[in-house]
Amino acid sequence: MSVEITRLPTGFTVVTDTMPHLETASLGVWVGSGSRDEEIQEHGISHLLEHMAFKGTHRRTARQIAEEIEAVGGDLNAATSVETTAYYARVLKANVPLALDVLSDILAEPAFDPVELQREQNVIVQEIGATEDAPDDLVFDRLQSAAFPNQPVGRPILGTRESVCDFRPEHLRGYLARNYRAPDMFVVAAGAVDHKQVADEVARLFGSFREPAAPTPAPAHFQGRSSVENRDLEQAHIAIAFEGLPQRDPELYSLQVFASALGGGMSSRLFQEVREVRGLCYAIYSFHMPYSDTGFFGLYAGTDAADAPELMQVVIDQIAGAAENVTAAEIARVKAQMKAGLLMALESSSARAEQIARQMLAYGRPIPLTELVARIDAVSVDSVRAAGRALIARSRPAVAALGPGKGLENAAAIAESAFRKAA
Repeated sequence: MSVEITRLPTGFTVVTDTMPHLETASLGVWVGSGSRDEEIQEHGISHLLEHMAFKGTHRRTARQIAEEIEAVGGDLNAATSVETTAYYARVLKANVPLALDVLSDILAEPAFDPVELQREQNVIVQEIGATEDAPDDLVFDRLQSAAFPNQPVGRPILGTRESVCDFRPEHLRGYLARNYRAPDMFVVAAGAVDHKQVADEVARLFGSFREPAAPTPAPAHFQGRSSVENRDLEQAHIAIAFEGLPQRDPELYSLQVFASALGGGMSSRLFQEVREVRGLCYAIYSFHMPYSDTGFFGLYAGTDAADAPELMQVVIDQIAGAAENVTAAEIARVKAQMKAGLLMALESSSARAEQIARQMLAYGRPIPLTELVARIDAVSVDSVRAAGRALIARSRPAVAALGPGKGLENAAAIAESAFRKAA
């Protein structure tokens, strides 16, 4: 196997997958800290920190950070999620040391200049505004809040205008020191990389990050509620969530297969029945997102407000039907798609690095392809049906809807009533 791992004395872990046929490398720093690690007064600070890391260090200005990477044809980016934050780059193989130097610099020596901070706070306020103008994004913020009310997991990652604008440099430094700890950080590199070179550079550049591990966030508790917001829109945007399964649950793969069979593609039950047969929507899909201690099974559809109640009833029927009679042919099709996705990731250095990083954060080790395929192959008709039935019975759903008309309230009520009876 081409994957190599080095665990440094500080607790920092380096993982590489050398892909000799490539001339480029994808690498990054993944941190096991995200929006759920925020205290109530820190709402939005994880995302703000991700932005501010690129806004200057003690050695580089914000412009120099961008220019040094782009001058060698590379690119640099970052992303914040509920449980993780990632900073990553893609460069030619000769420039891997430069990419590591820049990544270490923006995390170990950020300047947090007050002028840059004020400017970036305004940028994020604009980002919040853009989300509020995109109802197919905003409905998921509402859904997350309805599923996990008054909890960090349920708060929007971006924060609010008020919370973001309240932060000062000392707040960023405090959050960084508390949550960016070596045992929760991984450098992952894939493509044209030499493991020893990467490990040696990481040991030299990231030595300021040390043990102990960051505090463990409070457990999440799914509480299905409804959030209905009337807006002057052309479409009604409806989303439903059920309590899913955590990352290490033995039934996770069965539930993932159920999600895909239900609404994971053009051949899925929801797409075929709701869009192709009935013409009730343009977009409809379902997914499952596992967290460390819980999970989030979601479903989204955009429809005319007048059609929302009918659409919801059809969706309910499809979920219940799939839990009872999903077929061997449907499951075989989904399993083939999942295995193809795993193999396709091996053909892209960036996809491969992200895949390894997710595995390290979830399991503490890279999962060999043979083991992943075996887990998928172990999924059966009985296990998928059982996962669907357990999903419906586990809790009442959370429902979020945005759009015009009274159909939204009716659609939410239909979902709550139907699944309360099912549970």
